[in-house]
Amino acid sequence: MSERRVTLSDIAKKAGVHVTTVSLAMRNHPRLPEPTRQRIQALAQEMGYTPDPLLRALVAYRGGVIERRNTPTLAYVTNWATRWGWKNVTAHPDFYEGALAKAKELGYILEHFWMREEGMSQERLGQILYSRGINGLIIASHGREMGDALQFKWENFSAVKIDYFPHQPALHNVTNNQCDIARLAMQKVIGAGYRRIGFVMHRGWDHGVDHLWTAGYLCEQQVLGARERMPAHLFPEPEPVERWLNESKSEVMPEPEAFAEWYEKYQPEVIISKASFVLPLLKKMGLSVPRDVAFVDVFLDDFSGKTAGVKQNHTTVGALAVEILAGQLQHNKYGVPEIPTTTYVEGTWHNGASCPIPAPDRPVLEVSGASLRKRRT
Repeated sequence: MSERRVTLSDIAKKAGVHVTTVSLAMRNHPRLPEPTRQRIQALAQEMGYTPDPLLRALVAYRGGVIERRNTPTLAYVTNWATRWGWKNVTAHPDFYEGALAKAKELGYILEHFWMREEGMSQERLGQILYSRGINGLIIASHGREMGDALQFKWENFSAVKIDYFPHQPALHNVTNNQCDIARLAMQKVIGAGYRRIGFVMHRGWDHGVDHLWTAGYLCEQQVLGARERMPAHLFPEPEPVERWLNESKSEVMPEPEAFAEWYEKYQPEVIISKASFVLPLLKKMGLSVPRDVAFVDVFLDDFSGKTAGVKQNHTTVGALAVEILAGQLQHNKYGVPEIPTTTYVEGTWHNGASCPIPAPDRPVLEVSGASLRKRRT
Protein backbone atom coordinates (compact mmCIF):
# COMPACT_ATOMS: atom_id res chain seq x y z
CA MET A 1 0.00 0.00 0.00
CA SER A 2 1.49 3.34 -1.11
CA GLU A 3 2.08 6.18 1.32
CA ARG A 4 -0.53 8.97 1.23
CA ARG A 5 0.59 12.14 -0.54
CA VAL A 6 0.95 15.26 1.63
CA THR A 7 -1.67 17.83 0.57
CA LEU A 8 -1.96 21.60 0.91
CA SER A 9 -4.69 20.99 3.51
CA ASP A 10 -2.23 18.95 5.61
CA ILE A 11 0.28 21.80 5.52
CA ALA A 12 -2.42 24.38 6.32
CA LYS A 13 -3.58 22.38 9.34
CA LYS A 14 -0.09 22.04 10.76
CA ALA A 15 0.79 25.69 10.02
CA GLY A 16 -2.47 26.96 11.51
CA VAL A 17 -3.43 28.91 8.38
CA HIS A 18 -6.06 28.69 5.64
CA VAL A 19 -5.30 26.43 2.67
CA THR A 20 -5.40 29.50 0.37
CA THR A 21 -2.50 30.96 2.33
CA VAL A 22 -0.51 27.78 1.74
CA SER A 23 -1.35 27.90 -1.98
CA LEU A 24 -0.10 31.49 -2.20
CA ALA A 25 3.06 30.60 -0.31
CA MET A 26 3.84 27.68 -2.60
CA ARG A 27 3.43 29.97 -5.61
CA ASN A 28 5.71 32.54 -3.95
CA HIS A 29 2.99 35.15 -4.33
CA PRO A 30 4.09 38.69 -3.31
CA ARG A 31 0.78 39.38 -1.56
CA LEU A 32 2.01 37.16 1.26
CA PRO A 33 4.70 38.55 3.61
CA GLU A 34 8.07 36.98 2.87
CA PRO A 35 8.57 35.52 6.38
CA THR A 36 5.18 33.76 6.09
CA ARG A 37 6.08 32.40 2.67
CA GLN A 38 9.42 31.11 3.89
CA ARG A 39 7.92 29.51 7.02
CA ILE A 40 5.23 27.66 5.04
CA GLN A 41 7.65 26.59 2.29
CA ALA A 42 10.08 25.23 4.90
CA LEU A 43 7.24 23.34 6.62
CA ALA A 44 6.08 21.88 3.29
CA GLN A 45 9.60 20.67 2.54
CA GLU A 46 9.89 19.18 6.03
CA MET A 47 6.59 17.31 5.53
CA GLY A 48 7.76 15.96 2.18
CA TYR A 49 5.23 17.85 0.07
CA THR A 50 5.47 17.51 -3.73
CA PRO A 51 3.00 19.08 -6.20
CA ASP A 52 0.51 16.69 -7.77
CA PRO A 53 1.43 16.61 -11.49
CA LEU A 54 -2.10 15.58 -12.51
CA LEU A 55 -3.59 18.49 -10.60
CA ARG A 56 -1.11 20.91 -12.15
CA ALA A 57 -1.93 19.59 -15.61
CA LEU A 58 -5.65 20.02 -14.91
CA VAL A 59 -5.11 23.62 -13.77
CA ALA A 60 -3.07 24.34 -16.90
CA TYR A 61 -5.75 22.72 -19.09
CA ARG A 62 -8.56 24.70 -17.50
CA GLY A 63 -6.56 27.88 -17.83
CA GLY A 64 -6.30 27.27 -21.56
CA VAL A 65 -9.88 26.29 -22.37
CA ILE A 66 -12.09 27.99 -19.80
CA GLU A 67 -12.58 31.72 -20.06
CA ARG A 68 -11.50 33.53 -16.92
CA ARG A 69 -14.29 35.31 -15.08
CA ASN A 70 -11.92 38.03 -13.91
CA THR A 71 -9.51 38.73 -16.74
CA PRO A 72 -6.15 39.85 -15.29
CA THR A 73 -4.95 43.35 -16.16
CA LEU A 74 -1.51 44.55 -17.15
CA ALA A 75 -0.59 48.21 -16.73
CA TYR A 76 0.92 50.15 -19.63
CA VAL A 77 2.61 53.00 -17.75
CA THR A 78 3.60 56.19 -19.60
CA ASN A 79 5.15 59.46 -18.47
CA TRP A 80 4.76 62.03 -21.26
CA ALA A 81 3.97 65.74 -21.10
CA THR A 82 0.37 64.96 -22.08
CA ARG A 83 -1.69 61.80 -21.68
CA TRP A 84 -1.54 60.79 -25.33
CA GLY A 85 1.37 62.90 -26.55
CA TRP A 86 3.47 59.80 -27.11
CA LYS A 87 1.03 58.70 -29.81
CA ASN A 88 2.38 61.47 -32.04
CA VAL A 89 6.00 60.30 -31.74
CA THR A 90 7.71 57.81 -34.06
CA ALA A 91 7.57 54.17 -32.85
CA HIS A 92 5.59 54.70 -29.63
CA PRO A 93 2.08 54.12 -31.06
CA ASP A 94 3.34 50.90 -32.65
CA PHE A 95 4.88 49.74 -29.36
CA TYR A 96 1.45 50.11 -27.78
CA GLU A 97 -0.42 48.35 -30.59
CA GLY A 98 1.99 45.42 -30.46
CA ALA A 99 1.62 45.16 -26.69
CA LEU A 100 -2.17 45.45 -26.90
CA ALA A 101 -2.48 42.67 -29.48
CA LYS A 102 -0.17 40.32 -27.59
CA ALA A 103 -1.94 40.98 -24.26
CA LYS A 104 -5.28 40.09 -25.84
CA GLU A 105 -3.79 36.94 -27.38
CA LEU A 106 -2.47 35.82 -23.97
CA GLY A 107 -5.73 36.55 -22.15
CA TYR A 108 -4.89 39.85 -20.48
CA ILE A 109 -6.42 43.32 -20.49
CA LEU A 110 -3.86 46.07 -21.18
CA GLU A 111 -4.81 49.31 -19.41
CA HIS A 112 -3.03 52.63 -19.91
CA PHE A 113 -1.90 54.62 -16.86
CA TRP A 114 -0.49 58.14 -17.24
CA MET A 115 1.89 59.16 -14.45
CA ARG A 116 1.14 62.88 -14.75
CA GLU A 117 -2.56 62.75 -13.91
CA GLU A 118 -3.60 65.65 -11.69
CA GLY A 119 -2.71 64.83 -8.08
CA MET A 120 -0.75 61.74 -9.12
CA SER A 121 2.61 60.76 -7.64
CA GLN A 122 4.73 57.65 -8.05
CA GLU A 123 3.73 56.47 -4.58
CA ARG A 124 0.03 57.01 -5.29
CA LEU A 125 0.15 55.24 -8.65
CA GLY A 126 1.91 52.28 -7.05
CA GLN A 127 -0.81 52.11 -4.38
CA ILE A 128 -3.58 52.29 -7.02
CA LEU A 129 -2.06 49.46 -9.05
CA TYR A 130 -1.47 47.29 -5.99
CA SER A 131 -4.96 47.85 -4.58
CA ARG A 132 -6.46 46.83 -7.92
CA GLY A 133 -4.45 43.64 -8.00
CA ILE A 134 -2.40 44.78 -11.01
CA ASN A 135 1.09 43.38 -10.55
CA GLY A 136 2.37 43.29 -14.14
CA LEU A 137 3.75 46.56 -15.57
CA ILE A 138 4.96 47.60 -19.00
CA ILE A 139 7.09 50.73 -18.49
CA ALA A 140 6.87 52.57 -21.81
CA SER A 141 6.97 56.01 -23.45
CA HIS A 142 8.77 57.96 -20.74
CA GLY A 143 9.90 61.40 -21.87
CA ARG A 144 13.58 62.06 -21.29
CA GLU A 145 12.79 65.31 -19.49
CA MET A 146 10.53 63.53 -16.96
CA GLY A 147 13.32 62.17 -14.79
CA ASP A 148 15.40 59.03 -14.88
CA ALA A 149 14.12 56.96 -11.94
CA LEU A 150 10.94 55.18 -10.85
CA GLN A 151 10.47 54.49 -7.15
CA PHE A 152 7.60 52.02 -6.88
CA LYS A 153 7.60 49.29 -4.22
CA TRP A 154 9.05 46.90 -6.74
CA GLU A 155 8.58 43.82 -4.54
CA ASN A 156 4.86 44.13 -5.41
CA PHE A 157 5.39 44.14 -9.16
CA SER A 158 6.84 42.33 -12.12
CA ALA A 159 7.89 44.80 -14.81
CA VAL A 160 9.40 45.02 -18.29
CA LYS A 161 10.60 48.24 -19.88
CA ILE A 162 10.33 49.30 -23.53
CA ASP A 163 13.41 51.27 -24.62
CA TYR A 164 15.87 52.77 -22.17
CA PHE A 165 14.16 55.51 -20.14
CA PRO A 166 13.92 55.65 -17.20
CA HIS A 167 17.28 54.01 -16.45
CA GLN A 168 16.48 53.30 -12.80
CA PRO A 169 15.72 50.73 -11.64
CA ALA A 170 17.51 48.41 -14.06
CA LEU A 171 14.64 46.27 -15.35
CA HIS A 172 14.49 43.75 -18.17
CA ASN A 173 13.84 45.73 -21.33
CA VAL A 174 12.97 45.28 -25.00
CA THR A 175 14.04 47.70 -27.71
CA ASN A 176 14.85 48.07 -31.38
CA ASN A 177 18.50 47.31 -32.12
CA GLN A 178 19.46 50.84 -33.15
CA CYS A 179 23.17 50.04 -33.32
CA ASP A 180 22.68 47.12 -35.70
CA ILE A 181 20.07 49.05 -37.72
CA ALA A 182 22.65 51.79 -38.37
CA ARG A 183 25.29 49.16 -39.08
CA LEU A 184 23.00 47.33 -41.51
CA ALA A 185 22.35 50.55 -43.45
CA MET A 186 26.09 51.33 -43.54
CA GLN A 187 26.96 47.80 -44.70
CA LYS A 188 24.43 47.99 -47.53
CA VAL A 189 25.64 51.34 -48.88
CA ILE A 190 29.34 50.53 -48.46
CA GLY A 191 28.75 47.21 -50.18
CA ALA A 192 27.02 49.07 -53.01
CA GLY A 193 30.13 51.17 -53.61
CA TYR A 194 29.30 54.41 -51.78
CA ARG A 195 32.20 55.97 -49.90
CA ARG A 196 31.25 59.40 -48.59
CA ILE A 197 28.44 58.44 -46.24
CA GLY A 198 26.75 61.02 -44.02
CA PHE A 199 24.59 60.35 -40.99
CA VAL A 200 21.99 62.82 -39.66
CA MET A 201 20.27 62.24 -36.32
CA HIS A 202 18.39 64.16 -33.65
CA ARG A 203 20.69 64.52 -30.66
CA GLY A 204 17.93 63.72 -28.19
CA TRP A 205 16.93 60.58 -30.10
CA ASP A 206 20.54 59.36 -30.02
CA HIS A 207 20.80 60.20 -26.32
CA GLY A 208 17.49 58.42 -25.69
CA VAL A 209 18.93 55.09 -26.92
CA ASP A 210 22.25 55.50 -25.09
CA HIS A 211 24.01 56.73 -28.28
CA LEU A 212 23.53 53.48 -30.17
CA TRP A 213 22.67 55.27 -33.42
CA THR A 214 26.04 56.99 -33.61
CA ALA A 215 27.80 53.89 -32.25
CA GLY A 216 26.57 51.83 -35.20
CA TYR A 217 27.50 54.54 -37.71
CA LEU A 218 31.01 55.04 -36.31
CA CYS A 219 31.60 51.29 -36.03
CA GLU A 220 31.06 50.61 -39.73
CA GLN A 221 32.76 53.86 -40.76
CA GLN A 222 36.08 52.33 -39.70
CA VAL A 223 36.25 50.22 -42.89
CA LEU A 224 36.48 53.43 -44.92
CA GLY A 225 39.61 55.45 -45.59
CA ALA A 226 40.34 58.33 -43.25
CA ARG A 227 39.62 60.91 -45.98
CA GLU A 228 36.23 59.33 -46.70
CA ARG A 229 34.97 59.53 -43.12
CA MET A 230 32.86 62.42 -41.89
CA PRO A 231 31.28 63.30 -38.56
CA ALA A 232 27.60 62.66 -38.02
CA HIS A 233 25.41 65.76 -38.16
CA LEU A 234 23.62 65.80 -34.80
CA PHE A 235 21.00 68.43 -34.12
CA PRO A 236 20.09 70.60 -32.24
CA GLU A 237 23.36 71.95 -30.85
CA PRO A 238 24.59 70.45 -27.54
CA GLU A 239 23.58 73.53 -25.54
CA PRO A 240 21.10 74.18 -24.16
CA VAL A 241 20.24 70.62 -23.22
CA GLU A 242 16.53 71.47 -22.87
CA ARG A 243 16.25 71.93 -26.64
CA TRP A 244 17.15 68.36 -27.52
CA LEU A 245 15.32 66.84 -24.59
CA ASN A 246 12.14 68.48 -25.86
CA GLU A 247 9.99 66.42 -28.26
CA SER A 248 8.12 69.37 -29.78
CA LYS A 249 7.90 69.31 -33.58
CA SER A 250 9.91 72.51 -33.94
CA GLU A 251 12.88 70.79 -32.29
CA VAL A 252 12.73 67.57 -34.35
CA MET A 253 14.10 69.21 -37.49
CA PRO A 254 17.66 70.22 -38.39
CA GLU A 255 18.39 73.93 -38.62
CA PRO A 256 18.65 74.66 -42.38
CA GLU A 257 21.81 76.76 -42.12
CA ALA A 258 23.72 74.26 -39.99
CA PHE A 259 22.64 71.35 -42.19
CA ALA A 260 23.64 73.19 -45.39
CA GLU A 261 27.03 74.06 -43.91
CA TRP A 262 27.63 70.41 -42.96
CA TYR A 263 26.53 69.22 -46.41
CA GLU A 264 28.71 71.70 -48.32
CA LYS A 265 31.75 70.93 -46.16
CA TYR A 266 31.61 67.12 -46.44
CA GLN A 267 29.74 66.55 -49.74
CA PRO A 268 28.19 63.16 -48.86
CA GLU A 269 27.27 60.77 -51.70
CA VAL A 270 24.54 59.23 -49.56
CA ILE A 271 22.80 60.32 -46.35
CA ILE A 272 21.47 57.86 -43.77
CA SER A 273 18.76 59.44 -41.64
CA LYS A 274 15.00 59.86 -41.28
CA ALA A 275 13.03 61.18 -44.26
CA SER A 276 11.38 64.02 -42.33
CA PHE A 277 14.77 65.17 -41.04
CA VAL A 278 16.53 65.74 -44.36
CA LEU A 279 14.32 65.47 -47.47
CA PRO A 280 12.61 68.87 -47.00
CA LEU A 281 16.01 70.51 -46.51
CA LEU A 282 17.53 68.83 -49.57
CA LYS A 283 14.57 70.04 -51.62
CA LYS A 284 14.98 73.56 -50.26
CA MET A 285 18.66 73.46 -51.28
CA GLY A 286 17.64 72.46 -54.82
CA LEU A 287 19.11 68.96 -54.50
CA SER A 288 17.43 65.91 -56.02
CA VAL A 289 17.38 62.36 -54.61
CA PRO A 290 19.09 60.24 -55.89
CA ARG A 291 20.53 62.37 -58.72
CA ASP A 292 22.56 64.67 -56.44
CA VAL A 293 22.69 62.61 -53.27
CA ALA A 294 21.35 59.16 -52.40
CA PHE A 295 19.21 58.63 -49.31
CA VAL A 296 18.59 55.75 -46.86
CA ASP A 297 15.81 55.93 -44.26
CA VAL A 298 16.47 54.07 -40.99
CA PHE A 299 12.88 54.81 -39.91
CA LEU A 300 11.42 53.40 -43.11
CA ASP A 301 7.63 53.46 -43.39
CA ASP A 302 7.31 53.69 -47.20
CA PHE A 303 7.40 50.24 -48.76
CA SER A 304 6.43 51.24 -52.30
CA GLY A 305 9.99 50.81 -53.53
CA LYS A 306 10.57 54.54 -53.74
CA THR A 307 12.76 54.73 -50.62
CA ALA A 308 15.61 52.49 -49.51
CA GLY A 309 16.09 51.85 -45.84
CA VAL A 310 15.53 49.77 -42.73
CA LYS A 311 12.13 49.00 -41.30
CA GLN A 312 12.11 49.01 -37.51
CA ASN A 313 9.78 46.31 -36.22
CA HIS A 314 8.12 48.38 -33.48
CA THR A 315 5.04 46.22 -32.98
CA THR A 316 7.31 43.24 -32.33
CA VAL A 317 9.00 45.23 -29.56
CA GLY A 318 5.66 45.82 -27.80
CA ALA A 319 4.56 42.22 -28.27
CA LEU A 320 7.81 40.81 -26.89
CA ALA A 321 7.59 43.07 -23.83
CA VAL A 322 4.19 41.58 -22.95
CA GLU A 323 5.40 38.05 -23.72
CA ILE A 324 8.35 38.41 -21.37
CA LEU A 325 6.19 39.99 -18.67
CA ALA A 326 3.65 37.16 -18.90
CA GLY A 327 6.47 34.66 -18.42
CA GLN A 328 7.71 36.49 -15.34
CA LEU A 329 4.23 36.55 -13.83
CA GLN A 330 3.75 32.86 -14.56
CA HIS A 331 6.93 32.08 -12.65
CA ASN A 332 6.17 34.57 -9.84
CA LYS A 333 9.22 36.70 -10.53
CA TYR A 334 8.73 40.04 -8.80
CA GLY A 335 10.97 42.94 -7.92
CA VAL A 336 14.09 44.31 -9.59
CA PRO A 337 16.07 41.52 -11.31
CA GLU A 338 19.54 40.79 -9.98
CA ILE A 339 20.85 40.65 -13.54
CA PRO A 340 18.69 42.67 -15.97
CA THR A 341 18.61 41.63 -19.62
CA THR A 342 17.96 43.49 -22.88
CA THR A 343 16.10 41.90 -25.80
CA TYR A 344 16.96 43.50 -29.14
CA VAL A 345 14.62 43.46 -32.13
CA GLU A 346 16.41 43.60 -35.47
CA GLY A 347 15.46 45.80 -38.41
CA THR A 348 14.60 44.64 -41.95
CA TRP A 349 16.38 46.08 -45.02
CA HIS A 350 14.37 47.18 -48.09
CA ASN A 351 15.90 48.22 -51.41
CA GLY A 352 14.54 51.42 -52.92
CA ALA A 353 15.07 53.91 -55.75
CA SER A 354 16.39 56.59 -53.38
CA CYS A 355 19.67 54.66 -53.08
CA PRO A 356 20.64 52.90 -56.32
CA ILE A 357 22.51 49.63 -55.80
CA PRO A 358 25.19 49.44 -57.02
CA ALA A 359 26.20 53.07 -56.73
CA PRO A 360 26.49 54.75 -60.14
CA ASP A 361 29.90 54.09 -61.72
CA ARG A 362 31.13 52.19 -58.67
CA PRO A 363 32.07 48.52 -58.19
CA VAL A 364 29.98 46.49 -55.76
CA LEU A 365 31.99 45.56 -52.68
CA GLU A 366 31.60 42.85 -50.10
CA VAL A 367 31.89 44.10 -46.53
CA SER A 368 33.53 41.57 -44.23
CA GLY A 369 34.60 42.66 -40.77
CA ALA A 370 37.08 45.48 -41.22
CA SER A 371 37.94 44.71 -44.85
CA LEU A 372 36.46 45.42 -48.28
CA ARG A 373 36.66 43.12 -51.30
CA LYS A 374 35.64 43.91 -54.87
CA ARG A 375 33.02 41.68 -56.43
CA ARG A 376 32.07 41.37 -60.10
CA THR A 377 28.60 42.65 -61.10
